[in-house]
Amino acid sequence: MASLRENETKTLLALRDAGGRSTVESIVQASGLTDSSVMRAALTLETSGLVKVDETKRTKLELNDEGREYAENGLPERRLVKILQSMGGRTSKEAVLRAASLDANISVIALGWLSRKRWATIEKETQQLRLLGEPSEGSDEKLLALLKEGGAVVVDGLSDELRKAAETLKGRKIAEVRVEAERHLELTEAGKDLVNKGIKVTTEVSELAPELIVSGRWKETKLRAYDIRAPVASAWPGKKHPYLRFLDELKRRLAAYGFKEMTGPNVELSFFNCDALFMPQDHPAREIHDTYFIKDPDHGNLDSYGKFLENIKKTHEDGWKTGSRGWGYKFSKFEAARLLLRSQTTAASARTLISRNLEVPGKYFAVARCFRPDVIDKTHLTEFNQVEGIIVGEDLNLMNLLGVLEKFAVDVAGADKVRYRPDYFPFTEPSVELNAYKEGYGWIEFGGSGIFRPELTLPLGVKVPVLAWGLGVDRLFMMKAGIDDIRYIFTQDLDWLRRTEAV
Repeated sequence: MASLRENETKTLLALRDAGGRSTVESIVQASGLTDSSVMRAALTLETSGLVKVDETKRTKLELNDEGREYAENGLPERRLVKILQSMGGRTSKEAVLRAASLDANISVIALGWLSRKRWATIEKETQQLRLLGEPSEGSDEKLLALLKEGGAVVVDGLSDELRKAAETLKGRKIAEVRVEAERHLELTEAGKDLVNKGIKVTTEVSELAPELIVSGRWKETKLRAYDIRAPVASAWPGKKHPYLRFLDELKRRLAAYGFKEMTGPNVELSFFNCDALFMPQDHPAREIHDTYFIKDPDHGNLDSYGKFLENIKKTHEDGWKTGSRGWGYKFSKFEAARLLLRSQTTAASARTLISRNLEVPGKYFAVARCFRPDVIDKTHLTEFNQVEGIIVGEDLNLMNLLGVLEKFAVDVAGADKVRYRPDYFPFTEPSVELNAYKEGYGWIEFGGSGIFRPELTLPLGVKVPVLAWGLGVDRLFMMKAGIDDIRYIFTQDLDWLRRTEAV
């Protein structure tokens, strides 16, 4: 075992004086060392088998500014009750509120808690506030008194009644919860034997200063030894974000399957995002709650797509040559020219189908950013990536599509099994929703697929079947990486980013 350093000796002596076990904070006070110095010494002593380090987490509750005001002057409902009592126990609601001088929003809250605690009631006909007996001190008020006295309390040490009161204060947003980690150090048997034999603090230096050399004091000075076996902090080399590496690997896999990449702009014409996909211009998904429209400029130019525009216009209105009756409305070229943020990568598929470079047979994919004004939660974002794929060729059918989807879910997302559900999209028939399952993770919906309808392909000049799918690539990564919150893909948690392997 390497000889003890100055800080390690001080830590051992402080532990001995504390009876063999103490908190880091107590050792800091007793030894005069900093918190970081004690922890560095403790980790070295733990490696040497002289000290054991453990950690206890405590949940503390403390009042915020509003809570401290209530602790000092009483909860607003208690103040109303006192005024009501002084007015004889029954009077108009307005008179009580006026006497209490509470803000309008606080008055509403106070009246609500009066009713909830059954301290008073408002008579509907007269709008008078009437006392319901003698209001006793509630558990929330008892906890407020404790917090006023001590500043903070450890939730784990409270009674069941006061724990419920803690939830109440937290719910009323007048108290906040924080988790503290308290580290304890304890002498092992080897540590006790060592301090019992006797150790003393020897001052050490980590570098020779000029004055030590000039004065000659370096001869009596002990240089701090370096233990090359001591643990060091983990080093994290720079690397690409795990999700970006996943996207790169996804593109490589699709290319290996024989797919060619297709692209399209983030700011898209409604013509490609909706009209070319046989989505009627009065479809709910085209309204503001499902689409981000561009404010300036608000319209683009359709002159380059004249022939396709006319075919699509006729298909919407009466079905054109597709065998369909269309949607039966007057198609608006002005509406088709509206600019928006692409809401689906199928727009890139429509652009590919009119390309002069389209190969039949051919396989194409796109991994692209899409935008929808969704409510953000653990499975939805307003910006997300989709992987879109199309296969163009003779004699393609639904079984071909299902086979591709299964291979995709198993090979890319690591799914154990898949299932399909009938679905509806304006641009495919039949339409299928892909769900995948992974042991320990559960079922997750990946997205939709189907065979493009003739109302989409024929106006674009394509006369063979086209298999298509659009899957949430973010969700593919979630299953592959074993995370259940889509927001974590874009987290700034450095520990997670450093330790998560690229998948």
